Amino acid sequence: MTQRRWLITGCSSGLGRALAEQLAIDGEQVLVTARDVTALDGIADLGPGVVTAPLDVTDDAQCATAVELATERFGGLDVLVNNAGYGQFGVVEEVTDAEVAAQFDTNVYGPWRLLRHVLPHWRAQGGGHAIFSSSVSGVVAFPGLSAYTASKFALDGLAEALAAEAGSFGVKVTILQLGGFATSYGDKVHLPERPIDAYRPVSGGMLGALRGMVDSDQVSPPALFADAVRHVAGLPEPPLRLPVGPSAFALLEPALVARQADFEAARGPALPGRHAAADVQPARAR
Repeated sequence: MTQRRWLITGCSSGLGRALAEQLAIDGEQVLVTARDVTALDGIADLGPGVVTAPLDVTDDAQCATAVELATERFGGLDVLVNNAGYGQFGVVEEVTDAEVAAQFDTNVYGPWRLLRHVLPHWRAQGGGHAIFSSSVSGVVAFPGLSAYTASKFALDGLAEALAAEAGSFGVKVTILQLGGFATSYGDKVHLPERPIDAYRPVSGGMLGALRGMVDSDQVSPPALFADAVRHVAGLPEPPLRLPVGPSAFALLEPALVARQADFEAARGPALPGRHAAADVQPARAR
């Protein structure tokens, strides 16, 4: 197996930790990062190619430093795994502007910051692979996860735009549509500062489900995430989207079928959104 050079965010626990540990055992060159670098104690002992560093993806200076460190220590960078993220709980009416902004700052703007620093290196070396830890929430909306869902929809849009823009430079993009995993995500979810009791019947069940994910037999072990990332990174032509975990397939299929049904229904002549191709004229320059 060809040794690759990695940068992974969000490795203090859960999915990122599982991936970092497996890559270290594989003998890969890996920059393993987390906001609190002390949470990475012991990982560097698993393999000679492991380097640890602090990285808060909301800090552009730290993003730049991490990319510089990876390229200096490894001579380049092949795979960026945008894994850092968290969940803001709350329905649309509950979540404040500040809570939405913080959610997007980590889940969307963080990967965007890193890409600005990584892409010049990839253009120079003729390629790289950006892997995004997204979610079924990038396709399916769940009550009580309004800000998180919006951030994952936006992250998927960022990734698809990147694939269209940087593909000619050899840059590959994969969106991991993650189902439920046995991590501490549910326990760490941020609660809204201004909860509204009227929504408890709507969102309360979802909060309970999130907090029970670790002990549920409906979730996947973090090792499955590590296996999926290692597999997709080794493909010569990786997919743009990859569902990961049985629950991802179970949740995505009905949502995609429903979207297709809406699309087919829109072909009907009674709907105002339908126009014959010949009737659609390009806008005139003004």
